[in-house]
Amino acid sequence: MFFKATGIGFHGNIGKMECLPYVPARNQLPQPMKIDPDEFRVRPDEKVKLKKWPTRVKPCYKSKEHCQQILAEHTGKLNERQSLLYANHRHALLLIFQAMDAAGKDGAIKHVMSGINPQGCEVFSFKQPSAEELEHDFLWRTTRCLPERGRIGIFNRSYYEEVLIVRVHPEILHAQGIPEELLDGKTIWQERYRSILDLEKHLHRNGTRIVKFFLHLSREEQRKRFLERIDDPRKNWKFSQSDIEERNLWPDYMKAYEDCLSATSTRHAPWYVVPADDKENARLIISQIILDTLKSLKLSYPEPTRARRRELQAIRKQLAR
Repeated sequence: MFFKATGIGFHGNIGKMECLPYVPARNQLPQPMKIDPDEFRVRPDEKVKLKKWPTRVKPCYKSKEHCQQILAEHTGKLNERQSLLYANHRHALLLIFQAMDAAGKDGAIKHVMSGINPQGCEVFSFKQPSAEELEHDFLWRTTRCLPERGRIGIFNRSYYEEVLIVRVHPEILHAQGIPEELLDGKTIWQERYRSILDLEKHLHRNGTRIVKFFLHLSREEQRKRFLERIDDPRKNWKFSQSDIEERNLWPDYMKAYEDCLSATSTRHAPWYVVPADDKENARLIISQIILDTLKSLKLSYPEPTRARRRELQAIRKQLAR
């Protein structure tokens, strides 16, 4: 997909997380229930243990129809905010999605961003680096794709692959042409975290807001979704033997994610651990977080100067004649 025109878990209270009562008024659409993004946010310097973070929470919808209504309201508001972002032309928004296979990244991007004007949104999916990309530092290929001011950029996987899949598969690291003296296994990951943090601080200082989502899928739910891909001919193309090989490395990936989330969630570029066993609920949480981020920018349409207003009135008189 590519648009271009251009625990004890959640800080001690996850067990108490509930939605507001659902009591639709007569002849009215059901009102959205409260989603608190802070429940899913990784605090700076927090030591993440993913076993304490749930992969499923009580859904904030009563039925699929109700879920669609809430999501439609969210996407409508997102479209309004994106128009403000585009017109204001002072900020950019970068959304990063990371997850294990079958966690629902593609579906979340498709459904949550479905109402956004394609002129203001770009989606990039990063897979195995090309020969050209391997000739540069590990941030080069993604830096070229950062969103312009006024636009939303979406990374389906990102530079974080370099401290996730590359950490689980160190042979990839040795194939990147890095000088041997810099390949110290005790320090290289911390150095890469530092490079990432420096980049994100730089982007924040220049007006780009960054929101990072880890779609937290259980191993059992992944198994079910893999079976569905095998049993449904329309989804066979989504599955390969390599998916099973990566699944066998689940503990290694969880350790890599824990270290990454702990080291790189900051106040200005937070990670959100989104329970992903319920795809619909995950989409509502993600859309609410994006909407709240855009609201926090306090955007407004540019105010014309006095000279500009006079110019517009003169043009209007011409058109009226």
